[in-house]
Amino acid sequence: MNKYFKCLLFVWAMMATKTTLAQSAFSSKLISIGVVVSDLDRSLDFYLNGIGMVKAGGFSLDKDFTTRSGLSGGVPFSITVLKLENSPEANEWKLMSFGKKANHPIPKFVQDDTGMQYITIQVKSLKPIMERLAKQKVKFLGSTPTPLNKDQHFLLVQDPDGNFVELIGTLD
Repeated sequence: MNKYFKCLLFVWAMMATKTTLAQSAFSSKLISIGVVVSDLDRSLDFYLNGIGMVKAGGFSLDKDFTTRSGLSGGVPFSITVLKLENSPEANEWKLMSFGKKANHPIPKFVQDDTGMQYITIQVKSLKPIMERLAKQKVKFLGSTPTPLNKDQHFLLVQDPDGNFVELIGTLD
């Protein structure tokens, strides 16, 4: 082996090791996001029948666990798990409700509040989603759908609690 090739092989091995070490801190490449909603049925209708997510399960947390974990100070609650597809490789969108409205106003724009403001969902076609959302009388924000390039368009809507949902896909 020539000296240059050995050096290149060494650098590649070091980079591969560094990448592996950086990624090894996580046991999964997925993120599960918990969203507290004011009306669970209304939000399920939006995400299942409007956006097209699927119900992938759910679970309940009892008073003991919510106290010990610090999640809700002893208030038991249930979580409904939604995904873009029901597979182990899909992120979880976990909805829960405590039956009360938010303490902050619904934002008009992403800069109106802090914290998580929007999610982005890549879709094959916006057309069926736009049709379902129109039937639900969901307002399309701005001048959307807006072209991003010759094929892709951007559609912006808000869920029943004001979280922004960006949808990106073709119009066909």
